[in-house]
Parts: sequence; structure tokens; C-alpha cells
Amino acid sequence: MRPMDLYYAATPNGWKISIALEEMNIPYNLKMVNLMKGDQRTPEFLKLSPNGRMPALVDYEPFPGEAKELTIFESGAILQHLAEKTGKFIPKDKYEKSLVMQWVFWQMGGLGPMAGQLSHFINYAPHLTKSDTTYSLNRYRNEYKRLLSVIESQLAKHAHIAHEDYTIADMASYPWVVPAKRFGVSLDDYPRTKAWAAVLASRPAVYKGLRVGKTAITTRKPSDPLNKDMVKNLFQASKM
Repeated sequence: MRPMDLYYAATPNGWKISIALEEMNIPYNLKMVNLMKGDQRTPEFLKLSPNGRMPALVDYEPFPGEAKELTIFESGAILQHLAEKTGKFIPKDKYEKSLVMQWVFWQMGGLGPMAGQLSHFINYAPHLTKSDTTYSLNRYRNEYKRLLSVIESQLAKHAHIAHEDYTIADMASYPWVVPAKRFGVSLDDYPRTKAWAAVLASRPAVYKGLRVGKTAITTRKPSDPLNKDMVKNLFQASKM
């Protein structure tokens, strides 16, 4: 199999795909996307991901017998493609598969965006405004907690989020549970979720996937200042 190209930054959205590629034993070339420097805004990257967000994936052998490459953006779409291509971490039964995909889309539309907004008000807002952001911070932290409660309820039914087996639904949500402590949320209040996260953390491919690209980035602390270029590259609209 020709290695795929993964355009990536070490964030929860990037981790979803690095974990999946490691779990499925798919060879890939790592293409680091420096978000602070604005790599995601370049014309070259926008051809891969029109939304200007990573991850993006180029699969040079996407379908049997076809040589045409496939470029995919949006982490949920990438997870679905990888699972369907390999037949791994997604049920064959069409009803069970539908349930797994529902929980992938739940993460894409709920857990990820809400956790992302919470991260913004913890990590960036204090450097961007002098206004009181207490309401916004509480609003997104409370919603993050509500979504963790949804996971907690699911884990009362079976060992993993969507199914008794480990699937791409777990790969989608787990990276956004990892930073709970940084978000000011204790997983002690969600014992099933804490146990589930510990099981996933013990998987060698998850361990490796979470550490992909770590030597190529500088870990930013919430107290670290933002310069004007960083603000522009992270938050201002791209010129199309």
C-alpha cells in the first residue's frame, strides 16, 4: 500500500486521525501544519481543505482497481473512509454501522465544537479581550460537562460509546476527553468515562497516535502570550 499523506497538527482533531491510522496499521507520511504560522491559510492547503482546517488526508489508492487519488477533509469523513476501506473498527451489520456513524457525527456536531469553544475561552480569550468572559466560559464548560454525561450514559449500556466493541466513534470522542483536566473538569465525576478513557489510553496505537508530531511542535500554555501574527492566523478570516 502506498503511504497516505496526513496533514496534521497535534490537536484533538488531528489525534483522531493519527490514532486511526496507527490502529489500522496504515502507512502514512506526516505533513505537519503549523497553525500559529498560518500553514492552514496557504493556497496549497486550501486546495486540500477548503475550510482551512486540518486534518486533511490524501489517499493515493482509495478504491480497489482505481489509480485516482482521493483528498478528504473533515475528520469524521476521514474516519469513515479509513474504516470502510480497511473494514476495521466499524460493524459490518448495516444497523450497527448506522449507530456508530451517528455517534461519530454526534462528536463532530457536539462534543468537538463545544470543547473547542471551551478551549478558546480558556487558552485564547484572555489574550484577545479585556471583557469579562465568565458567562462564555461557564456556558461552554457546562455544555462540555453535559456531553460527558451523554458519554457516561452510553457507557452504562456497553463497553464503548456506540457499541460493545471499540470503533471509530471512540476514536472520534476520546481526543476531546483527554484535555478534560485542562478544561477544569474532573473525570472523577464521570467514573465510567474515566475507566473507558483509561482503557483506550492503554492501547499501544492510541499511545503512539497521541504522540505523533510532538517533537515538531512547541506546546503552548494558556498563559503564553499571543502575537499579532498568531491572532491573525488562528482567528481572522482567510482571503479566498
